[in-house]
Amino acid sequence: ENPLNVVGTVPVWGDRVLLCKRAIEPRYGLWTLPAGFLELGESTEQGALRETDEEAGAQITLGALFTVLNVVRVGQVHLFYLATMTSPALNPGSETLEARLFAEDEVPWDQIAFRTVRETLQLFFADRRRSHFEFHAADIA
Repeated sequence: ENPLNVVGTVPVWGDRVLLCKRAIEPRYGLWTLPAGFLELGESTEQGALRETDEEAGAQITLGALFTVLNVVRVGQVHLFYLATMTSPALNPGSETLEARLFAEDEVPWDQIAFRTVRETLQLFFADRRRSHFEFHAADIA
């Protein structure tokens, strides 16, 4: 048995970050970054682009790998890339109830679906305040 890779993005339009409200379990109705399982035959970058398009209908320019978070207890590795949206237009897919742009003070922190997403968002906003983005790796207990 091998771990599953989850790939996604932190899409930004101006000072806002794109989040998607889940239309599927687990965590139906909670907010997440656009992300999902890597498929065979694609790179992590290709998977992140695909998931962002499938879940939010957002067109992006992919940036640097931002976080790698090991979730050992469930056998997953989550990889999130920085991304710049090329347009504010959104067209959410069937796995998303709503896709929306949030300023930092608008993020529904108590309704974030996954700890890896919460930590990635916290690291993103902290790095943005410092005007310096770094690569982050951690284990999620």
